[in-house]
Amino acid sequence: MGKGVRVAVIGGVFAVMVGGAGYGAYNILSALNGEGSGTDGPAPVKSGPPSGDEIKEASAKFLAAWEKGRAATAASYTNNDAVAEQLLTAYGQDAHIESVKITPGAARGATVPFSVKATVKYEGKSKPLSYKSSLTVVRGVTTGRALVDWEPSVVHPELRKGDTLVTEQSANPPIEAVDRDGTVLTKEKYPSLGPVLDALRERYGDKAGGRPGIELVIRHTDQATADTPVLTLAKGEPGKLETTLSAGVQAAAEKAVKRFANSSVVAVKPSTGEVLAVANNREDAFNAAFEGTVAPGSTMKIITAAMLIDNGVTSMNGPAPCPDDAMWQGQTFKNLTGMRPDLNATLAQSFMRSCNTAFIKLIDEDPLTDESLTTEAEARFGLGKDWKTGIVSVDGKVPAVSGPDRAANAIGQGQVQMNPLTMASVTATAITGTFRQPYLVSPKLDDRELATAEGLKASTAAQLKQMMRLTATQGTAKEAMSTLGGDIGAKTGSAEVDGRDKSNSWFTGFRDDVAAAAMTEEGGHGGDAAGPIVADVLRAGG
Repeated sequence: MGKGVRVAVIGGVFAVMVGGAGYGAYNILSALNGEGSGTDGPAPVKSGPPSGDEIKEASAKFLAAWEKGRAATAASYTNNDAVAEQLLTAYGQDAHIESVKITPGAARGATVPFSVKATVKYEGKSKPLSYKSSLTVVRGVTTGRALVDWEPSVVHPELRKGDTLVTEQSANPPIEAVDRDGTVLTKEKYPSLGPVLDALRERYGDKAGGRPGIELVIRHTDQATADTPVLTLAKGEPGKLETTLSAGVQAAAEKAVKRFANSSVVAVKPSTGEVLAVANNREDAFNAAFEGTVAPGSTMKIITAAMLIDNGVTSMNGPAPCPDDAMWQGQTFKNLTGMRPDLNATLAQSFMRSCNTAFIKLIDEDPLTDESLTTEAEARFGLGKDWKTGIVSVDGKVPAVSGPDRAANAIGQGQVQMNPLTMASVTATAITGTFRQPYLVSPKLDDRELATAEGLKASTAAQLKQMMRLTATQGTAKEAMSTLGGDIGAKTGSAEVDGRDKSNSWFTGFRDDVAAAAMTEEGGHGGDAAGPIVADVLRAGG
């Protein structure tokens, strides 16, 4: 057939199709295009797990395109091409990663491990980058194609949803945090301080006199979360940041919290408010010592006792009977199992034994109201005053409530919320009579204003200190404090938590010019877990 004839036939077919001959015309055109008769319909979409050959082919195409910097092409071999393209584009453009060489390993089922070697270049600085990752090949739901199952961790194992990679001058210079005597504090030597040191760098890096470096970092979607460094191209010059911490007390605190899971402790210097140590033993890296918001149990009786004394309800040697139970607005409160009643007890005796019913029996005496405990906590102990410690902290909550929670609040249950920082401060205020807001970094560095409160009357502070001394030497804290010398005092606490078999263990105490408080989740009685932690810290701080 000559060219002219062929053109005519094709032209005729086109005319027939336009004219509506339909099915027959479709068959002729299909035959000319080599597509068969068309009677079988579209090919069925593949289903089931991808085969070994499909896994090999899909992973190879994806890795080859990524290696060559063809982000869009690489993304097309995934099951989420739009999101994949953004991260793969940032890999080259924002992270400045080039000369990428990817070496796949042997597939394990549908998972293909691989290693990456590349170079990061930025502003004349360069450094090799190497790491290992893996991908998994799945069957596309709608297309039936074998595709890479998209996860950010494919690009780098530390990436999570919404993260990206960026190379740039670090937002803040590195800092060399030092303790009150000039000892350098590092994450390696004091692991519990890791989040605290990161927070200090974020806040004070630009005020400590250092010079920023150049880093490849993981940038998180949550702007409140600091960048995670991956590779340092050029080290910055660290600035020196002086903290109030004591390396010796911090070391003791780190060791002490390791004795019990989910424990936190804080030590402060009552005469100044300076934080001497902060330590946590938690898997989630949450700074519960500063940011926790849980019921403090009977350690709260320090504030309740102060309220009773300040309002003339009773005094250290005044009456505070301890019956078996106490009714408050329809709810019955009891003491710890095994505590014998003492209807002739003084406040000091009920305090050192931690008698719940004694305190509940007294909170409806004139002139006390629903607001009295809140006023005492805020005006005298400085709680809820927006403390500016130098890092994020929560400064307690003692809400004014009525009903059963008014009684529960008085014994550290109900709606009261505290943490070891606030309870260490409560002890410091109780024994000195003066509220000094705790802080980690001098307020002179950034001109921040510390919270203030009127503090306690001298007579109230003297009584609280003596009751805490009796508790440490004759009461519920005796066993934990027995090996300590000097001027000592303490208060135990256990806080019940809904849905848990064991209560949280609380303990706060002082030794000379050091006050400390600890909490152990599900640690039982105050002296069982939190008590030994506080004793170890006080021993180091003396």
